[in-house]
Amino acid sequence: MAETARISVKDVCVGYGGKPVQSGIDLEIARGEIFAIVGDSGSGKSTLLKSMVGLLPPLKGSILFDGKPLEGEAEPGVEKGPPPFGILFQGGALWSSMTLLENILMPMEMHGHAEPAAREALARFKLALVGLAGHEERLPASLSGGMRKRAALARALALDPSVLFLDEPSAGLDPLSSRRLDELILTLRDGLGITVVMVTHELESLYAIADRMLFLDGEEHKPTALGPPAELAREADSGKVREFLSRRGLSDQPHASQTEASS
Repeated sequence: MAETARISVKDVCVGYGGKPVQSGIDLEIARGEIFAIVGDSGSGKSTLLKSMVGLLPPLKGSILFDGKPLEGEAEPGVEKGPPPFGILFQGGALWSSMTLLENILMPMEMHGHAEPAAREALARFKLALVGLAGHEERLPASLSGGMRKRAALARALALDPSVLFLDEPSAGLDPLSSRRLDELILTLRDGLGITVVMVTHELESLYAIADRMLFLDGEEHKPTALGPPAELAREADSGKVREFLSRRGLSDQPHASQTEASS
């Protein structure tokens, strides 16, 4: 029997006020896959992401996690548990008046995650996972951009989700910090078996970590390519997709860390 996809998007149309931004979205994302959503500026990448996490109901179609819709997880009269995913927002969205430890503890306390006596140890473990052990009492404003992104990633992991949604995770980072974040995402996927869905416009990150990608065309208002980035750069039916993926010739270049390792 075939394994149920971690996420299934079936004939989905997304948009605002009844006006479609993207239509005809059909895809399945496997357990442990790193899946990227890319496309033109204003093509609806973040709109699709909002629909996938339940912030914006699709105009049409269904989005399932392990074969079930988000709204169907709890039985009538039973309190709904935490969502099966964590979210890293583009700006990090850390609570500025709270320490990093308090930022991680907050969602645990809100959802009654784990025993109260164990929460602080778990929160410290999440920060250690992203390389921030020893920084528990610092405020977000005292951190570099890369450290804030890692702290926000630790908070997204607070409730032990099976899926991570990342909205432009490398936005605003210098190349070295971006590369380190890519490597961290790969480490988390490999170590935890977590599924990652990310919106990105960073080609280097796309080629470095994405198993597959979906290209949303802003002019046609529909997806025009689905597959591994390097393969689509060579063989996509759409010339627009091939051109998008060949900017700076990254499709033929190894990731920067690989280049350094071989030099």
